[in-house]
Amino acid sequence: MSAANKIDLSDHLRTVAGVAVGAAFTFGLMTGELGYFGRLWADFSDDILYLTGQHVVLVLISASLAVLVGVPMGIWLSRPRMERYAEGALQVFNIGTTIPTLAILALSITLLGIGFVPAVFGLWVATLLPIVRNVYQGLREVPGYLKEAATGMGMTPLHILRTVEIPNALFVIFAGIRTAVAINVGTVPLAFLIGGGGLGELIFSGISLDDMNMLLAGAIPVALLSMLADFLLAQAQYWLIPRGVNPLRK
Repeated sequence: MSAANKIDLSDHLRTVAGVAVGAAFTFGLMTGELGYFGRLWADFSDDILYLTGQHVVLVLISASLAVLVGVPMGIWLSRPRMERYAEGALQVFNIGTTIPTLAILALSITLLGIGFVPAVFGLWVATLLPIVRNVYQGLREVPGYLKEAATGMGMTPLHILRTVEIPNALFVIFAGIRTAVAINVGTVPLAFLIGGGGLGELIFSGISLDDMNMLLAGAIPVALLSMLADFLLAQAQYWLIPRGVNPLRK
């Protein structure tokens, strides 16, 4: 087995092992077989289930909007006519990442008030950069000879984008989406501070009340959700990207 295949297998096994541990922990939690954590579930199960639902909705909506906006924006910036402006635009996005997420959420209050909508907007802004950057970088790194060959075959720029560039950039694009979702899941607890709901209610209430049990009742599900989201996206990245352009399947 080659070194590359060993690394790929190791990464895959680590992902599966992490999810297996999370699943075993969740099962033990819900069946009361984990002692302290079983009692934690008994005390907060209703809140955990309800707030986890809010958390997942916030992640799905804000991350989906980031993909719907970020992918076309990355494609647009990667076009030859945008070459002189692309780096400047990406620098603007980079500046945006230096602003703390809590500050972005606070600024969204001034535009949209308090509640679910400003929370989604703030999370969307915080999630956008990795997607735009990876789409742009992935398309720019497609070998020039492939595009030249496609042009020589009489393909239009749009046809080249659809059949040559995007398929060859899919792995990098998926990596950006995985990074963005990981950031999103870990940032959603802050949405509670502007009335957006989610598991942050347990986390920040636990901090305010100096109640470690309440804090853990919010923090543990966030960690499990992050592991689950990364596992699902890793599987999608592995199975949906064709073997010829997927380094994990060579």
